[in-house]
Amino acid sequence: MTAQKSVLQLSVHEERIRKKAWKTVSKCSGVTSVAMDDKTGKMTVVGEIDVPKLVKKLRKICTADIVSVEVVKPPEKKESEKPKQPEVIVNPVAYWSNQYQYHPATYASSYCPPCGYSRVVVEEPGPCVIL
Repeated sequence: MTAQKSVLQLSVHEERIRKKAWKTVSKCSGVTSVAMDDKTGKMTVVGEIDVPKLVKKLRKICTADIVSVEVVKPPEKKESEKPKQPEVIVNPVAYWSNQYQYHPATYASSYCPPCGYSRVVVEEPGPCVIL
């Protein structure tokens, strides 16, 4: 089904009935947008909807008639528009030769810098070795 723009004429004289009509139309599946002119009583419904079925539901609340139904064309995309690429922020760790190398800017708030000279050596290698 294609998207349609339907204009319906409703006889709404009370606020209570207008709210019921809005609620009924908005609950229908496929409705994209709803607009209503209170002075003329015309409701514009856009979406992939079955208009006769919608009018049948609205007639249980108030008098409803179909004024016009038009097919809505999707907006055309311009080929000249290019999608924006996200800005790449360089990670300061990338230029270090060793990822575990001490860098004072990283540990500026720390009271003790990491010790790079310690390591654990196991004489008998087992299933788990920590280096």
